[in-house]
Amino acid sequence: FQQDYFTDENRVLKKDPQQDYHLEYAMENSTHTILAFSRELHTCDTNDKSITESTVRVIWAYHHKDMGEAGQNYHGSNRGTKSLRLLNPEKEVLSASLPYFDLTNKDVLVPDKDTTYWCQMFKIPVQHEKHHVTKVEPLIQKGHENLVHHILLYQCSSNLNDSVLDYGHECYHPNMPDSFLTCETVIFAWAIGGEGFTYPPHVGLSIGTAADPQYVLMEVHYDNPSYTEGLIDNSGLRLIYTPVIRKYDAGVIEAGLWVSLFHNIPPGMPEFVSEGHCTLECLEEALGAERPAGIHVFAVLLHAHLAGRAIRMRHFHNGEEQKLLAYDDEFDFNFQEFQYLKEERTILPGDNLVTECHYSTVDRIRMTWGGLSTRNEMCLSYLLYYPRINLTRCASIPDIMEQLQFIGVKEIYRPLRMTWPFIIKSPKQYKNLSFMDAMNKFKWSRSEGLSYNELVLKLPVNVRCSKTDNAEWSIQGMTALPPEIERPYKTEPVMCSSSSCLHCSLFLTLLFVVYVTASTIGDIGPFV
Repeated sequence: FQQDYFTDENRVLKKDPQQDYHLEYAMENSTHTILAFSRELHTCDTNDKSITESTVRVIWAYHHKDMGEAGQNYHGSNRGTKSLRLLNPEKEVLSASLPYFDLTNKDVLVPDKDTTYWCQMFKIPVQHEKHHVTKVEPLIQKGHENLVHHILLYQCSSNLNDSVLDYGHECYHPNMPDSFLTCETVIFAWAIGGEGFTYPPHVGLSIGTAADPQYVLMEVHYDNPSYTEGLIDNSGLRLIYTPVIRKYDAGVIEAGLWVSLFHNIPPGMPEFVSEGHCTLECLEEALGAERPAGIHVFAVLLHAHLAGRAIRMRHFHNGEEQKLLAYDDEFDFNFQEFQYLKEERTILPGDNLVTECHYSTVDRIRMTWGGLSTRNEMCLSYLLYYPRINLTRCASIPDIMEQLQFIGVKEIYRPLRMTWPFIIKSPKQYKNLSFMDAMNKFKWSRSEGLSYNELVLKLPVNVRCSKTDNAEWSIQGMTALPPEIERPYKTEPVMCSSSSCLHCSLFLTLLFVVYVTASTIGDIGPFV
């Protein structure tokens, strides 16, 4: 039999007086136990968690014997957890006969250091005739599921030749090949925990024409916090394509906070909010020139690192807030994938987008900086849309001068540019320190952190508005004011008219399958 239980802070299971889970189907044989059950998304039961489009951490456990009068039996090692998006729409099933090609690293020796970004150039094998990529799958080497944190695929200059294919190199390294610098346009993104991504039936990633990528750069972020030596990796991506042309070409826009030390989070903060702006000015110029009728977003990947707790993609049209474009209020660093939108969203000239990231640094004693390491932070959204236009990045950088003034800096030795480091001249307690050292020296309290958070959310921002091939829209580098919006975004409360929530019409059906080895078959009983 099946019953609805909940647990307390002591991890003791208790029978819920309001039974909201309903068994739909059960089957058991010599190797499997299968349960299908359903419940309303919002049960209005304080012992239940509402099911939303955010990440849900599903925890499972079982015992080989039935639960007796004494209560549940301890599950031992028969337990696990998995992050899922239970409400993510169904993905299109593709024909297994479609052709594909793989872009994989070849025996990369992963350095014994915390963070490595490895770059390898590839030539797209499909040439001279237009095709559409319909699905991209991660090819993560077995055992390296936690080592490979994310993979980005960039379009590079079409003026390159095959000599760039000879070898890989660390990205963002002083000695990396110049050809890597031509690869600025993200055409696909995958992050840890994600599965394959299938494009909608009317959209595909175009390859094979002069306007499409001929050379691509695959950037693999290796996360090796234990500094393990001798790791050899061959991970990458599989691109499945078709000669049957779809109606629209897909594009990707990177939105949010430009990754830099200008983005920073004080230590000891239970919550700190950062915002990255895809500004009205950038979208007005790019969409006005390329697509006045607007573009249509069909999927979003929200990206942060270890301090991230929640991310929201806010959408404003002519200053009025629309429904959230995407959100994850239960962000899991180890589970990041594209969210399919239930309904495509049109972005028009006059719109602006805000990537709102929530962090917790209660366990940190030093500043957290925007940067590449998983111990640094990011606040990014990758928007998949159609039709493709010449806009690859729509982001912002907060002004630095008022951040310096907040901690009491009066003078620096050199004119402030978008380069690091610069040295502080006065006051005396910060003399000859870098900005990073001074921010770490400042005595942060929670009240100071809150005041600092209020300040940075109102600071002018430097606009990043990029095209392909390292080109820029004219608004790039300009200063803009952040929009006057309600901060942070307030989610609408779930309204309950009765304890049983009979008016709720949305249900979720879950299928729970357990495979049991032959050695334990004799002891199996029904699950609770």
